[in-house]
Amino acid sequence: MLKMTFCVKKLSHLSRQEFNQYWHETHASLVHKHALALRIKKYTQIPVLEDANEQESIRSPRGAVSAPFDGVAELWWESLEDLKESRRSPEGKKAAKELLEDERRFIDLSNSSLWYGEEREIFSYLDF
Repeated sequence: MLKMTFCVKKLSHLSRQEFNQYWHETHASLVHKHALALRIKKYTQIPVLEDANEQESIRSPRGAVSAPFDGVAELWWESLEDLKESRRSPEGKKAAKELLEDERRFIDLSNSSLWYGEEREIFSYLDF
C-alpha cells in the first residue's frame, strides 16, 4: 500500500476550532466524494490534541519541540501506479483540482509538509 502523509498547518486567520470544523465537516466530505475517481482506499484525519499538559508530558522527557502543524491527514492507495493512473483520467484530474482548491481555503500549504511512503506495520494488537 502507498500512503501519503500530509502534516497540515492551518491558515493563520482561522481559529483551531474553525480549522478543525472545516477540515472534518467540509473537506472530509469532498475527499469522500472523490475517493473513487482518485482511487483512495482510506482517509484519516489526526488533529493535534489540544491538551497542553498531555502534550508537554510526552515532549518534555524527550527534549522535543511542539508540533509545527495542526494535524495530519493520511491517504492510502493500492500502489504508486494506481495513484498515477487515477490522475490520468478526466475525472481524477477534475477531482484533484477541486481538492487542491478546497485545501487553499483552510490550509497554509506553503508551511505544510507532505510525502508518499510505504507503511511498515511492526505489530497490531488485532494480531493477538
